[in-house]
This record gives sequence, C-alpha cells and structure tokens, in this order.
Amino acid sequence: MTNLREYESKALDSKLRVGVIGGGQLARMMTIPAINLGLTIKVLSETHGSSASAATTMVGDYTNIEVVREFAKTVDLITFDHEHVPLAVLQALEAEGVSVQPPSKALAFAQNKLDMRARLSELGLPMPDWAEVSRTSELDAFIEAHGGVAILKTPIGGYDGKGVRVVRSSADALDWLADFTPLLVEEKVSFVRELAQLSARRPNGDFLAWPLVQTVQKDGVCAEVLAPAPGASSETLATAAQIAKSVAAGLEVTGVLAVEMFETADGRLLINELAMRPHNSGHFSIEGSVTSQFEQHLRAALDLPLGDTSLVSEHAVMINLLGVDDDNDFLPHYVNALAEHPAAKIHTYGKAARAGRKMGHITVVSDDANWALAEARGAAEILLNRQ
Repeated sequence: MTNLREYESKALDSKLRVGVIGGGQLARMMTIPAINLGLTIKVLSETHGSSASAATTMVGDYTNIEVVREFAKTVDLITFDHEHVPLAVLQALEAEGVSVQPPSKALAFAQNKLDMRARLSELGLPMPDWAEVSRTSELDAFIEAHGGVAILKTPIGGYDGKGVRVVRSSADALDWLADFTPLLVEEKVSFVRELAQLSARRPNGDFLAWPLVQTVQKDGVCAEVLAPAPGASSETLATAAQIAKSVAAGLEVTGVLAVEMFETADGRLLINELAMRPHNSGHFSIEGSVTSQFEQHLRAALDLPLGDTSLVSEHAVMINLLGVDDDNDFLPHYVNALAEHPAAKIHTYGKAARAGRKMGHITVVSDDANWALAEARGAAEILLNRQ
C-alpha cells in the first residue's frame, strides 16, 4: 500500500494542475473526473464559448509556441483534446522540462498516417495493404494491383471521413496529386463490421483495455457504439486487446488509446485508424464502465494506478447526436426525451447546431442489448425532432 498512498498524496494533496489543449467536448468531459480526483483542470481553448468553456482559463492559438508556453507555466502536466498541436511546439515544451502526455514521439504517429503505417508495419501488426504515392503512375499501379479500387487518404489532418476518398483511377485525385505531396493509399477492405479497442497505458507500462466495441458509421462519422461487440468470440476479444497493447507499447503511448479496426468475413482484424486521447468509441464508459475513459486518461497521464475497466452491466449502447441542419437545436426537445426515456443518459456538448456536427450523445446501460439500443434510439429520435 505504500506506493498507492504515495500516488494518492501526489494527486490529491498537491492539487496537481492538469492542462488540456483544445476546448472541445473531450476536454469538457474530462472536467468532472478531474474534480473527483482532486485535480485542478485548466483548458487552452481555441475560441471563446467553446464546449469546455467552464474549465477554460486561456484562449489562444495552440500552434503558437509562445501561447502554449504561457499556458504551460500555469499547469503541471499537458494533455490533449485533439492531436493537432504541432510537434515542434510540443518538442520545445519537453525540452524545457514540461510533462507532455502522450509525448510528442507518440503523437507523431497520430498526426501522420504514413508514419503510423510505417511504424505499425515495423511492429508486424495487421493492416490493410498500403503504399505511399505522390504521382499518378504510382496511384494507378496500386489501384490496378488491388482490384481497380482503393482508399486514398491525406496523411495529415483528416478525421470523421474528411481527407478520405474512394478512387478508381488517378483522375479521381488530380487535385490532391497536383503538388506531388505524398499521400497514403490503402486497399479497400471488404469488411463485415467496424470495431474499436479502447485501452490506456501508464508511462511505467501498465496497461488495461475496455471490452471491444462495435461502431456503426454514418457518412464517415460514428453514429452508434455497442459494448461489448455483439457475438465477438473469445479469440477476437483477446486478439483485439493484444493488438492495442502492442500499439501502445510500440508507439510509447501514454493515456487513452483507441485502435479502430475492420473485421473481415474470415475473422481477421485489420488496423484502420488510431487516436491517442479519449475517443468517441469510448463515451459509453462514462455510465457503462467502472472507470470511464476520461478518468482513466487522467490517471494514466499522471502515472496513477489504472481503474477497473469492467462493464457495470452486460451491455452499454451509445448514440451520437449529430446536428441535422444549421438551425435545429435538440435542446427544445430535451424534457420530452427525459420523460419518455428515463433510462437514457443524455450528454450535451454546448455547441451551436450545424449539419453533421457532434452535438452530444446518449448512453443506455442494460442487461438487455436490444432494449438498450431501442431506448437510446428512441431518445435520439425525440431530441432530433424526428418523431
């Protein structure tokens, strides 16, 4: 118990100040777990009125080293709401002795998909066939070798379906190829479903994973999450957890890691994307797990003992509330949703409505998977004014 007491003293008595760069919903959802852990949480937001405005102590440009350096002076550790802070900024902070979690050496692979694919290949991890291309001839050769179709991605900056194209010839990507900037091309995987393995790793190497989940996408954006993944075999569960552990160790990730995967008809798991922060696929854990991904991320970043990742019930369902247009806010329907679906836990992100935007999410926990999904969908229908 000596080590545990030392950790508790470190976290609770000294009132450690955790700084989060990025004022989105992930920073917003870190706030309550930080308070519960006895931490002081501070957020560097890009704009006033951000989703995490309640914890925002500074507004500024996270790409500006002087802005980030000033923010770093007010905290004991820096972590992230997103992975877009320039590596040069983070490396400068690390050189000055600032604790950055996950470190820049890990975030480098989250920021550049080509670097990520190359490193995962070195680790021998399962992925779609891929190549780096910058010329029309290279892209056409890859497409021809992979059945006449491929997935083309911009290595930097793409998320939620952005920076991704299905291509059948280089003519489909002449604009991207115009400046000969290297692009990532991948085989178009024939998959039966998409899965996500959420996990957390401490700097000392301790690792824990949540149950594997199934994700359902709509227009390139996660719409539903089913925990645990329905019908997943013990072999699939073990393989997914081992893949995540190998990624976390091989890339030296600290904090929460999400590994998004394709499951093929013959049961293979292929790594699609990585996220080194709390992730949409893990929102179910707020009500659905003994330890949420947001609490666990803080524990791991601070090198504190990790919490139990077990589900509190047999099933948890999460549905994203996506904006249906630029004017329709779901808040006017909030009371009706609460009244008709009392088991639904509704989270709002404090964002202005915009088509396709993640405005909030709903979680339902139950021993009955079908009932949980119906309850969550019913609440969403009311909130989005579809019934």
